[in-house]
This record gives sequence, C-alpha cells and structure tokens, in this order.
Amino acid sequence: MTIAATSAASTAAATAASGATSNGTSTGTLTFTQNFNTFLTLLTTQLQNQDPLSPMDTNTFTQQLVSFSEVEQQIDTNNNLQSLIQLQTANETVSALPLVGQTIEYSSPTAPLQDGQASFSYSLPSAAANSALVVEDSNGNVVYTQPGQAGAGTYNFTWNGQTNGGQQMPDGGAYTLQVVANDANSQPITAAVEALGTVAGVSVTNGIANFNLAGGITVPISQLVSVNPSQSGSNSSGSNSTGSSSTH
Repeated sequence: MTIAATSAASTAAATAASGATSNGTSTGTLTFTQNFNTFLTLLTTQLQNQDPLSPMDTNTFTQQLVSFSEVEQQIDTNNNLQSLIQLQTANETVSALPLVGQTIEYSSPTAPLQDGQASFSYSLPSAAANSALVVEDSNGNVVYTQPGQAGAGTYNFTWNGQTNGGQQMPDGGAYTLQVVANDANSQPITAAVEALGTVAGVSVTNGIANFNLAGGITVPISQLVSVNPSQSGSNSSGSNSTGSSSTH
C-alpha cells in the first residue's frame, strides 16, 4: 500500500507540474488541485489501513507533500509572471498611441500601398556585381522589377504602385520587396529590407502590442526602427520610371 500511494503521489505531482508548464496556469491549477485531493485521499486511506506492526515511513509522504508545495509555488510564479507580461503589453500599447498618424520604419519587407506609394529601404553589406528590386503582391505574384543599387550601403526605394506594364495597382494592398543581389563570384548577397507605413491604430493580439497599418498590415511594436525617417538624397531612376531609389 505504501508503494502504491507513493507511486500515485509522484505521478500526481509530475502531472500537476506538466499541466502548469504546458497547458497554462489555469489548467495547471485545476490539475494540481485534483491530483492533490487524490493524493490526500490515498494517504488518508493508507493511514487508516496500515499495518500497526509496520507503519508507513513518515519521510515518504512528507517528501510528497513538499513536492506538491513546490508545484503550487511554481503555479503562483507563473501567474505572477503572466500578470507582469500583461501589464507590460498594456504599457507598450498606451505608449504607442501618440504614433497614430505618424510614419514609421519597421524591420519587415512588406509595406502598404498608400496614396499610390509603397516605401522601403534596403541595405547591401558588400558591393554587388548586379542587383534587382522585385515587388510582389500579397499572393506572391511579381508586379514590378527594376535594377537595384550595387554599392555597399543603405538605399531608399519608393514604388508608385505601377506595374512594368503601366497598370496602376489600387491602394490598400500589401506589397513585399525582394532584393536579388550577387557578388563578382555569382554568390548571393543577403540584403536587409525595411518598410515604411503610416500608423492607423494600435492593438493587442495574443499578448503582443502591434501597430496597425493600411492594407491590413500588423507590425509588432518590437519591429519599430524609427519614426519619420529621413529620406534625403538625390534620386536615381531605374529602368522603369515607376520606381526610384536614393542613398541615405
């Protein structure tokens, strides 16, 4: 009977700990309570039916009680951490409200087409033998291409929403810029791409504070790079006049 109670208690404690870690604090608390009540029932039954000539080792069930206490403390800690995370998210959301209506630069290659323009910046870590700028729509279809800059550095690129065939794409869509670049040995160069957009609002999704942009684009606040970034520099048009790039 001692072995059975000890085994059941160990299993119950392990199950409660697993519930607290994997299934969330609410489920963990419920599992802990159920298993602890089961353990107490087993322990009480064992005490009532133990052999007077061979009583149960008190150290065994004391250790089990300590294990349950540790699980309870873990659940309380998880609850407190969750509260802190929620408070931090709320603070981030409130602090982001003054940015509504402002243009932000963020670490994502996807930008909204707004007022006939989608704006990006891209950085080449080293000189390229050739490069191309490829704009894709939300379905992955290529709508526009032009040659890109070849020197190492950071460049602005503004696309005015026209395809290479001259068709004007409607405002409200989300478009992604890909920079295809190769060095003198035909090895690919990975360019860092960032996008710009105007903040229409802020929201919280799955505990994460976000900027809401036009075109249904949601940007986590953690991706914010700058507010109203400078885009000064002399423009140099590509092979198609619907796009332009400049150094900054």
